[in-house]
Amino acid sequence: MTKLSRLMLAAVAVCGTSAVMAQSSVTIYGRVNTTIEHQKAGKESKTGMFNNSSRIGFKGVEDLGNGLKAGFQLEAGFNSDDGSGPLTFGRQSEVNLSGNFGMVRLGNFFPESYYATSDYIGMHNHETGSSADAFYIDPVWMGRGKAVQGGNYGLGTGNKLAYRTPTFNNFWAEASVSFHEKASATPAGNKTGYDLAANYNNGPLALGAGYSQIAGARQAALRGLYNFGQFVVGAYYQYNDEFTLGNRNNFRLSGMYVLNASEFHVNVGHVDSWSKRKDSAATQWTLGYNYNLSKRTKVYTYYTKINNKKAAEYGTGVAGDDFSSFALGIRHNF
Repeated sequence: MTKLSRLMLAAVAVCGTSAVMAQSSVTIYGRVNTTIEHQKAGKESKTGMFNNSSRIGFKGVEDLGNGLKAGFQLEAGFNSDDGSGPLTFGRQSEVNLSGNFGMVRLGNFFPESYYATSDYIGMHNHETGSSADAFYIDPVWMGRGKAVQGGNYGLGTGNKLAYRTPTFNNFWAEASVSFHEKASATPAGNKTGYDLAANYNNGPLALGAGYSQIAGARQAALRGLYNFGQFVVGAYYQYNDEFTLGNRNNFRLSGMYVLNASEFHVNVGHVDSWSKRKDSAATQWTLGYNYNLSKRTKVYTYYTKINNKKAAEYGTGVAGDDFSSFALGIRHNF
């Protein structure tokens, strides 16, 4: 092949690549969030470095014309304290189509009911690490509260089909179905899971609601947040009904005060005892301080404490043991 021919082929390849890039875009994003903590669970204490849901992701969109778009998102978690993986897309792996009709999503992604309620008011460390909400439970996903006695329903976040509405007058909603795909030995057997979420945002006021159900277990939650300027206050209430433990109520209140680059946080949550398990109530509270070095980087510190009744095991996995942690951390978004 002559030198001229090779140059012509290279030019054609570049032109073809440019045409593809003009029709679609891909973004690389992520977060590295690491703390040094002194933790105490029961009588055991330890000091170490901990990962706080660090991740890397890829998302893209292609304009198909006439208002129709195709998109994807792949997100993998990794351990920022030691660099270990593996980098599988267990956090998110979805493909979607969107347009004037809304959005249809297929694949693996967290339940929107969680984002609409518990996660929305988790302001101080973005619902990650040892100070994350220990009491929120989704019966399909389990999510927060994994150390609580109860069924692990086995469906996780995968094999989902979801529909998200367009935004009408500051309101939008999403409904999803989680397919079991195979028989399971978990309490839910081979049942299908359902998740519903609704959000309303109007200036300083933000409201949300979520509902999840699988077999004989369900949860429902309501959330409100109001931004007063320098002050932000949020709260949610969750009701759980589980076929082996009965029902319970879960409450959480969070507040933030912003002063220039500083943020002062307080977060208090309380969960009642399960109706079929006495003395399984618990309380969690957190005090935190964030200093924003830039829009993407912050340093922070917090102290969090979980007080468990004798039959509760939130944060520890051992009934009656309390949990606490004092942390210093750095978070960088890219």
